[in-house]
Amino acid sequence: MLLSDIFNHDFSHVHFIGIGGISMSGLAEILLNEGYRVTGSDMKDSPIISKLRKKGATVFIGHDDNNLSDADLVVYTDAISDDNPEFIEANKRGITVIDRGSFLGQLMRTYENSIAVSGTHGKTTTTGMISIILDKSTLDPTILLGGELDQIGGNVRLGKDSYLLAEACEYKGNILKFFPSIGIILNIEEDHLDFFKDLNHIIETFTSFAESIPKSGYLVLNNDDVNVAHIKDSANCNIVTFGIENDSTYQAKNIEFDDNGMPKFSLVIDGNSYEANLSVMGIHNIYNSLAAIASTHICGVPLETIINSIQLYTGTHRRLEHKGSYNGIGIIDDYAHHPTAVKATLSSIQKIAKNDVWCVFQPHTYTRTNALLDEFTESFDNANKVIISDIYAAREKDTGLVHSKDLVNNLKERNVDAVYIKDFEDIAGYLLDNCKEGDIVLTMGAGDIYTVGEILLDKVK
Repeated sequence: MLLSDIFNHDFSHVHFIGIGGISMSGLAEILLNEGYRVTGSDMKDSPIISKLRKKGATVFIGHDDNNLSDADLVVYTDAISDDNPEFIEANKRGITVIDRGSFLGQLMRTYENSIAVSGTHGKTTTTGMISIILDKSTLDPTILLGGELDQIGGNVRLGKDSYLLAEACEYKGNILKFFPSIGIILNIEEDHLDFFKDLNHIIETFTSFAESIPKSGYLVLNNDDVNVAHIKDSANCNIVTFGIENDSTYQAKNIEFDDNGMPKFSLVIDGNSYEANLSVMGIHNIYNSLAAIASTHICGVPLETIINSIQLYTGTHRRLEHKGSYNGIGIIDDYAHHPTAVKATLSSIQKIAKNDVWCVFQPHTYTRTNALLDEFTESFDNANKVIISDIYAAREKDTGLVHSKDLVNNLKERNVDAVYIKDFEDIAGYLLDNCKEGDIVLTMGAGDIYTVGEILLDKVK
């Protein structure tokens, strides 16, 4: 597999703007493995960037037009803006410039088989489950994961060019740039409303994604999701369904949870029943596991291997990740940043809580917080105490549209015990002063809120 095969050009030096992103770094690592010269830039250093440097990449901290050097291809992340100096310089010089989604989509074309995992929630977890199953199979896949999974050594697994597994995010219509032979749609809800007009626009985008799968390919759909149901009749490929409530090709029945909140269920396929166990909490993860089981079964992995392997999945980093404990108080971190995901995560945690659940939430982007403020207000009922930090801006600027205090005020009106605390050090101190044995501290959000748990553990030490 050569980069020249993808673009019909002889590229040798590829520069990544925003190379520290989880997906961008994975693409960079694939190219390093193929012998390309890789450079990149990001706003801050990280363990991921250190890993890339060890593999031979040159990475600059900060964006500057001089960083491009003699690059003949520039790949950029969605997080950068049009006024990025490297983006401007690349276009000024006439260097070939391509966004991350298009680059991944073209890369996908070079594989005989590809699996794209899409949906509003659960993409990284489902991709992680599939990763474990395929890693235990004989297929030797290449994997690009939107999180870090210890069992594959991080966010990338380099395999042969027969199978590629990747996440497919809908933001900016990126899923329409991919060309999978197996497409998965986990669920569809309102999100990324800084790009999409409304829910109908989102459904239309997923529908177009479904229509792009070739006739010989497969579409794996959540049969219990009302918005996904709109898509069934649009696809011109093989349809495989999964679900709990409705009859599906792959269905979970007789669901039970053990004392640690881990589910077991009867996996029903074509009238035959098999016992399945998971090592991650929550009903939402049963849905994720069904999608993983269905897609790998389509690939020809024996069902016995699938069932045995999926129990080995204990989660990627930042997905219900146990960070540590002190004085009988557990600290857990989760990436949830959409109302439905927040609700599902808190429901899972309540199943194992002995005393109070302290939810430390960092809203992610102003547009999402404002558009879904009412939904967020209804998402914290399973938390005993809620601490809200400042909104994580990500790619946006603060225009005064909304503030974390607005969410706190709404929660208080709903009789939720909520407080706004701006500084992470102050949050850690507040928790240290008020938490008691048997409590659970859950940090939650897609930004850097996970550092609160680390600060708290450091204070205890």
